[in-house]
Amino acid sequence: MKKVFVFFLSFLLLFPVVVWAEEVQEEPQEDASQEEKVEENSLLIPSAKAGVLMDAATGKILFEKNKDEQLAVASMTKMVAQILILEAIESGKIKWSDKVTASENASGMGGSQIYLSTGETLTVEDMMKGISMASANDATVAMAEFLAGTEVEFVKKMNEKVKELGLKNTRFKNCTGLDEEGHYSSAYDMAVIARELLKHEEILRFSSVYEDYLRQDTDNKFWLVNTNKLVRFYEGADGLKTGHTDAAKYCLSATAKRENMRLIAIVLGEDNSSVRNSETMALLDYGFNTYEMQVVKKKDEVVKTEKLEKATKEKIEFVPLTDIGVLVKKGEGQKEYTYDIKMDNLKLPVKKGEAVGKVIVKDQNTIIAEGDLTVTEDIKPLSFLSLFKKTLQDIVAGKASI
Repeated sequence: MKKVFVFFLSFLLLFPVVVWAEEVQEEPQEDASQEEKVEENSLLIPSAKAGVLMDAATGKILFEKNKDEQLAVASMTKMVAQILILEAIESGKIKWSDKVTASENASGMGGSQIYLSTGETLTVEDMMKGISMASANDATVAMAEFLAGTEVEFVKKMNEKVKELGLKNTRFKNCTGLDEEGHYSSAYDMAVIARELLKHEEILRFSSVYEDYLRQDTDNKFWLVNTNKLVRFYEGADGLKTGHTDAAKYCLSATAKRENMRLIAIVLGEDNSSVRNSETMALLDYGFNTYEMQVVKKKDEVVKTEKLEKATKEKIEFVPLTDIGVLVKKGEGQKEYTYDIKMDNLKLPVKKGEAVGKVIVKDQNTIIAEGDLTVTEDIKPLSFLSLFKKTLQDIVAGKASI
């Protein structure tokens, strides 16, 4: 009887060990689900080496495939050049009407071009048309030299901008995207760069046009056709930049807007332009069919007022620079959110469109969106005479003391 009891006790002690061992063996299922996710991503864009779908307003990634893999990106490189050109325009350093002369170096560029001849001059606006629509290498180098003196110095500025954006998988060796060892980016980095470029809304004035002309009043009239065919036949598409080299294969950074939602789609390493376009549209379709934007604060909706004693206008109104929204899956219904206002240290003068603070949207205590604040009109400081006069008026009215 004693032997039977010992055997029974041993069996009870062993049984939990068996159960525990079975639970440990279930852990690899997590890896299996990750493999399924990768497979699903491949099914949406099976031919692309890498891809990303991003919400432009929030920067949220809606889809990814090998998003951080360092790859050649061809002329999508030019998006950073476009950012630097637009920054120079907005800062007043250059004007759209400025004349740019093509050097021998610029006119000698191969690949996509607008066939600049050495010594030929075009306006900054026409150069930007050539870059945005025809992906012109000669126009890009001409603008690089115009802004920085040499292409080498301009590429340094491009890499500084990349660093400023916090990107870890991008390094440029030239401003055109022509194949060169050590010149690379990633699908995610390209999406961030595209989002930064879209902050300069004037880019859409160029990237959304399907066809145009250069040198219209000359015998050398040149027909421009946008290399991004989506702007012609995909609903809401208005940009952004194509790319193609032997190393990069066919690439595209596309953007489209429907109602109040703008998406950015990136595909890298496609086999041909037809597949590039179809897989980019598949990404955009997925985004528009699955998500929608709930606007929390509308552009130009006054969210804060403040009195400034030393300004030409005492009552200052602050509004969002753009619509501030929260991305949700369709069918989830309207939610209520709270928001906070965070102001910068305001220094006069302030121009309309200049960021002076932020609206921070929260779901309970979690920040889910934010947007820049600006003023409703230009605000200038009072002149010394006006300030003196105002002070005297306040003293007379009893609002101030000597």
